[in-house]
Amino acid sequence: MEREVIQSVGFRNIKENGEIVGFQLKIRQPYYRGVFLSQIKPGNLMVDGELFTKDQIIWKVNGEEYTAEDMRKDRYTHWHPMEPATLIIKKAGGLSQGYHDLEYGFCSTHSYMPPMMEDLSDPTKEEVIYMPEFGHNLHRRRLLIV
Repeated sequence: MEREVIQSVGFRNIKENGEIVGFQLKIRQPYYRGVFLSQIKPGNLMVDGELFTKDQIIWKVNGEEYTAEDMRKDRYTHWHPMEPATLIIKKAGGLSQGYHDLEYGFCSTHSYMPPMMEDLSDPTKEEVIYMPEFGHNLHRRRLLIV
């Protein structure tokens, strides 16, 4: 895996029955221990200025697909830090060939962090207090679809 949270491998359009129906990208978990899905606060995805809300994004972890609501309730599925998650976004026609600017935010809760710090954690904003072991909330990358 790459050091960047947004991985270059796996960024592509999705075809179903010969038609492009959306696109996907892969992300890695920046927290060294991994987390359970219920600990993740998914955010929004911005691609070239177009907003895709957390409710439009399907997470694929361990081969299974989850909505943001599914993740909130799932206390059993663990996202390992050495396994990328795939984010799937439905968009008729997908993305055009060429470079695309991506910004995606997510963060996670941790049982040993003070609740006040957890309340400040917002996946749509830069973190108030940066702690290297948890990574950043917002991740940006320019990637190519061919």
